[in-house]
Amino acid sequence: MKADSVFINGEVVTVDQNNRVVEAVAIKENRIIAVGSNKEVEEYRTDETVVIDLGGKALLPGFIDAHLHLTIYGTNLLGVSCVAPHIQSLQDIFADLRKKAQETPKGQWVRAWGFNETKLKENRFPTKEELDEISTDHPIVVIRTCNHTSIANSKALEIANFSESTPDPDGGIIERNQSGNLTGKLLENAHMQLFKYASYSKEELRKGMKLASDEFIQAGITSVHDAGAYGDGSQTLQIMQQAIKSNEINVRVYAIIGSLTNSHDFVHKMVEAGPITGLGDDWFKIGPAKLFTDGSSVGPTIATRQPYSHAQDDYGIIYYSQDELNRILGEAHKKGFQITAHAQGDRAIEMLLNCIEKALLEHPRIDHRHRIEHAGIASRDLQERMKKLGVVAIPNPVFMFANGDRYLEFYGERVKVMYPARDYADRGIIAAFGSDAPVSFLDPLLGIHAAVNRRSWKGQAVGENQCIDIMEAIRAYTWNGAYASFEEKSKGSIEVGKLADLVVLNDSILHVDKTKIKDVKVELTMVDGEVLYDPTYLLTSNNKKRKKHIKL
Repeated sequence: MKADSVFINGEVVTVDQNNRVVEAVAIKENRIIAVGSNKEVEEYRTDETVVIDLGGKALLPGFIDAHLHLTIYGTNLLGVSCVAPHIQSLQDIFADLRKKAQETPKGQWVRAWGFNETKLKENRFPTKEELDEISTDHPIVVIRTCNHTSIANSKALEIANFSESTPDPDGGIIERNQSGNLTGKLLENAHMQLFKYASYSKEELRKGMKLASDEFIQAGITSVHDAGAYGDGSQTLQIMQQAIKSNEINVRVYAIIGSLTNSHDFVHKMVEAGPITGLGDDWFKIGPAKLFTDGSSVGPTIATRQPYSHAQDDYGIIYYSQDELNRILGEAHKKGFQITAHAQGDRAIEMLLNCIEKALLEHPRIDHRHRIEHAGIASRDLQERMKKLGVVAIPNPVFMFANGDRYLEFYGERVKVMYPARDYADRGIIAAFGSDAPVSFLDPLLGIHAAVNRRSWKGQAVGENQCIDIMEAIRAYTWNGAYASFEEKSKGSIEVGKLADLVVLNDSILHVDKTKIKDVKVELTMVDGEVLYDPTYLLTSNNKKRKKHIKL
């Protein structure tokens, strides 16, 4: 068998069972056909083989992000960005919202995303009245970076049927001032319910998905576990499948069956429909059934067993009772689904573990790989139960970089067991890393950096006892992600017979100063044997006279 392309002279981090580091890889069509030394791979070359000389740079399996929101990430790019470099104050956001409103037909939604009051000079949320000054002809919503809180103007509240007499939904708060008037701030399930009305058109959803896919490829991400979006989950899945078939989405998708709006309805609909986890192909597969159990770690609204360190009477928000959780996810387990839930606080994690334990007792299943999304405050008694039950954890180490300073304020010493990668590795609990983008930074290398260093963006140590080494962090972003979706036999490592999903970095990843990992960049991304990202255009150029031997 002769290769279509080979990579030579590299730091090839295979992430195989022995964590081998070799020099070269050969690719035929969409599969890896040889892995080893330059000499071993040489025999697969012909005059027609494209030879990529890595020059000592790192070649890794394509990154697998085990928890992000593809649709939300993409549709955000259609709105006003609160994380753009010029945004320093509320007035900057208001100016962009005003411009967007002028470009938008009356009655249509104007949305801003990525809002973080702590990064603005005013250090506060906008008010409903300030948004009304921008426009009362347009419904306006400003979505906090956590995607669990928003501020809406009067028009948006009217469309959503939120008034002073509207009761708070279960698991949510429609904030009111001391006079009982709506402030426009919506928390948790109230925020989620707004998006029954602030939904996007099919055309916008599809456009956003393509934009998201393009950015994922540039970040070296070749597979994603999509954790759901707002609105009708069935429609989102249908559009996603169509976009994949038409090559608008070029990453592989493991579709978690969950919606940010009434997730139990979507889970029930899918359980009744018949398809179960694993249905699909290498590009699109049905993933686990998922609920939301609690809130945002930086809200903070997560459900904790002890009160927040800064608010002694606050234990967070719970979406479902134990009986409801057991019933909804228990039925999904019975029908053959992998099950999971957004569970950040230790109280929420405990409830989900109770649910999994009961489901397995009533309907035993080998190799279920039930998951916990985030598993934020995973104290050691909970870790013991995860290990015993065979649960896969999906932590987000990048949160420690993005939010670590706030976590110290909110949770105190509990940061020592937040997203505890070291404990997971030592206990033999498989943990697959996710970014939760757009809630936090997409870049897998920043996630790896955060797991290795455990410092906030301000440089403050946040639970350094949970630091892991670089190879462990790479595995958590590759093979472990494949394991979490039952796909470790086809991807997640560089081994003969596996899919040719690969990423080239601009440096050695194993020998770079660990404090500089976040500065390493993606130089090339290959999916299914095809180079999809190559900023130098050495390999993706249409120039048919290009050289067969290319030095990166």
